[in-house]
Amino acid sequence: VQLQASGGGLVQAGGSLRLSCAASGRTFGSYTMGWFRQAPEKEREFVSAITWNGARTSYADSVKGRFTISRDNAKNTVYLQMSSLKLEDTAVYYCAVTNTNWVRVRDSRLYDYWGQGTLVTVSS
Repeated sequence: VQLQASGGGLVQAGGSLRLSCAASGRTFGSYTMGWFRQAPEKEREFVSAITWNGARTSYADSVKGRFTISRDNAKNTVYLQMSSLKLEDTAVYYCAVTNTNWVRVRDSRLYDYWGQGTLVTVSS
């Protein structure tokens, strides 16, 4: 599986962005997908995840109520709609795939394939 993340950019605090992650490979629809982010001089952290059929989602507390993850298996794409953006949301955002159990989806070490990342910069 190859992943291509896009949609990052510069946005003012309080604004919105939608990230996309396009996947290649016929088995995209069978994977759990996740979004992670890494801010400068910080460790990579979990943002959100979605099961293969979209039935279950998970969010970090820091983004809950502001971000929404979704997927379109017909387009081999997962999305992250980000609203009410804050300065602390500034980071490189990565999409990734995993076959791990749902209870472990927040563990980045269990993800098998990663996209190249897309930079989100939130300004005041």
